[in-house]
Amino acid sequence: MKELMKCKIIVCACLLCAVCMAKAQESTESNLDRARLTLESIYKYYSAQGTALLHENYPFDANYSATYLASADTGAQKQFAYLWPFSGTFSGVNALLRSSGDKQYLKIMTERVLDGLEKYYDHSRQPPCYASYLSEVGLSDRFYDDNVWLGIDFVELYRQTKNASYLDKAKEIWTFILSGTDEKLGGGIYWCEQKKHSKNTCSNAPGSVLALKLFEATKDSSYFKTGLELYHWTKKNLQDPEDLLYWDNINLSGKIGKAKYPYNSGQMLQSAALLYKLTRDKRYLVEAQAVAKAGISHFTHEIVTEQGEKFRLINPGNIWFVAVMMRGFIELYHQDQNKEYLEVFNKNLDYAWKHARDKHGLFFDHWDGKSDKQAKWLLDQAAFVEMYASIAAVDR
Repeated sequence: MKELMKCKIIVCACLLCAVCMAKAQESTESNLDRARLTLESIYKYYSAQGTALLHENYPFDANYSATYLASADTGAQKQFAYLWPFSGTFSGVNALLRSSGDKQYLKIMTERVLDGLEKYYDHSRQPPCYASYLSEVGLSDRFYDDNVWLGIDFVELYRQTKNASYLDKAKEIWTFILSGTDEKLGGGIYWCEQKKHSKNTCSNAPGSVLALKLFEATKDSSYFKTGLELYHWTKKNLQDPEDLLYWDNINLSGKIGKAKYPYNSGQMLQSAALLYKLTRDKRYLVEAQAVAKAGISHFTHEIVTEQGEKFRLINPGNIWFVAVMMRGFIELYHQDQNKEYLEVFNKNLDYAWKHARDKHGLFFDHWDGKSDKQAKWLLDQAAFVEMYASIAAVDR
């Protein structure tokens, strides 16, 4: 009996030790570890067998309809993700490569991301670019903002590898972006090639960022000129003078769509920070800092945790919009070295890791995990990979 009691005590002690070790590991996991683990979960749960492509949601839903297209989803194309959520993995793996320096992510980039991405490439219409769905199933809408995000990632991949083919791809995308401009409304880039009804902040603000990054990579002043013009066009037409954040779009009759999304203001923040970096004109630094202050106030709210800690939690909404907004805050930090706002993101990322993941290591669409959605969207997962890896690069 005594021996049995000893065994039970030993087993209990071992279990307690294992639990303590697990809790200690959870509390000390780095943001880089979190990015790696989340990417592993993406390829475990979203991979489409036998291809480099991914499913849009987990669990896979054959009846899913995308709500973010310019036209109604026909329902005929369900097996694979649309370009937008797939492209989020490009940004995530790019950020992991940058923050870790681990060449395994270059292998993943070429064999998983870029190989899959080419399935969306459409050269049947000129200029060539990436379509919203797989080219092999027929023509689909081509979005200027979808391609801008890819162009930014190709410039980043060129910066990391010095492989000129990636810079060439970014230039090719830029040619497509310019085809989406005209003199209506005094300039600016449309949202969708097939539905030229509005000019949106989500195409013009990152259009400015891409142009400025192309200037950095090539020293071709035409990129700087256009990047500057796009920044000022967006500021003139789509900035709310009351809080300095950015509205969503302006249609061809001049009516403004006044929704405010984190990525729109975040990209104008990044453009302003880049303009300060390139010109040292303090006007742009002041503008960037003003948008940053307003953005934190508008897109977060104060909570008190169960432990009594107060901090600003990011509002419910599109997770990837927040990841793109964070790019602007990181760019600003590189210019003014003020980590105040990045600490807000750090706290949110730590909170989400502990409260907003399911048993598969996949994230809910609310930062506190209080979501009634069972399906997990690919783009949300990719956004967390990017954010954890990007904040890790800052902390390095």
